[in-house]
Amino acid sequence: MNTETENILPARQPGKHLTIAASRLAGSTACLNCGTELKGPFCYYCGQPDKNLMRFFPALLRELLEDTFDFDSRFLRTLKPLLFKPGKLTRDYLDGRRFRYVPPLRLYVFSSIAFFFIAAILATDIIQINSEPDQETQATSQISEVDQEKLDNALKDVDPALAEEINQAISEAQGKKVEKGLTLDDDEISFNDKPWDRETNPLIVPLAPDWVNDWVNNEIGESPAKGRQIEENPDLIKDKMFDVLPVTMFVLLPLVAMLFKFWYLFAKKYYVEHLIFALHNHAFLFVILLIIMLANSYAGWQDPDETGLVTSAVNILNVVIAIWIPVYLLVSLKRVYRQSWWMTFAKFSCIGISYVILLTFTTAFAALLSFVLL
Repeated sequence: MNTETENILPARQPGKHLTIAASRLAGSTACLNCGTELKGPFCYYCGQPDKNLMRFFPALLRELLEDTFDFDSRFLRTLKPLLFKPGKLTRDYLDGRRFRYVPPLRLYVFSSIAFFFIAAILATDIIQINSEPDQETQATSQISEVDQEKLDNALKDVDPALAEEINQAISEAQGKKVEKGLTLDDDEISFNDKPWDRETNPLIVPLAPDWVNDWVNNEIGESPAKGRQIEENPDLIKDKMFDVLPVTMFVLLPLVAMLFKFWYLFAKKYYVEHLIFALHNHAFLFVILLIIMLANSYAGWQDPDETGLVTSAVNILNVVIAIWIPVYLLVSLKRVYRQSWWMTFAKFSCIGISYVILLTFTTAFAALLSFVLL
């Protein structure tokens, strides 16, 4: 093919899924933001799309739902590489192939909201806190009542004042629970063998500023009431945990990106590249764990006896996913950072250990924060 023939061939048109549909354009001849003449759906100078947002709300809502659930949408085009092609989303994003996929932050937010929302609904049936006393506890209570009856009979011939002192001493001894120098006697809190008091015997954290000590003592003062609330309604702490965990996990992301930055210090990558990788991998974990939750819930509903084909199929799925998750994370490291397999595996192990430690502290912080916010 000669040069003249090549010159008369039309330029290759991009796929329709890589641009904005004509029905959504405003039809402007110039960019409404900077005034530059338009030669397509986007301004080549400032980047603003020529989208018409001044329409009836139902039309905008329909387009939003189409973008989210349509089979030709960016979300479903993102889902396949997210689940089955480790590291491809991050690699394509860093190489400039971005418009066809859901942006990393939006993908993370959508997947995390879906995960925690479904988890909160299913947790109502999955998490059962037994508030009824077991047989051993009941037996202990009955024995205590028998002993109390014998004690009362024995104290009938004793001086009433002395009998009262004995009964009071026994009650105090049974009600006290001592742990690391902090004593809880029903609603009374003692520290260093003295009753806690905000003014006379407060808990002082060494080297902490005054506002920290004030906050700690406020929480100590409110903890008995919160404990009674949780005892009466255990769902309070569970609901608060589901309120706190999504935000806590989001705050965790920059720290995870710092882990990647530390272990790949000489990879010549910007911090934001590590952050994008962390967003994609966390989105994968949220989606895959969501699939596990839904599959196990369906199996429990369809096959309560756990003896049918549904349960067997879900058990096999759980095993496959349990194997796929570490393999996915390992291959994604290899694909994005392009180091040798030995180096990738060594760093994968170090990052995994560091992440588990970080996640443990994060979960403990979320639990403490949930109690504080009650």
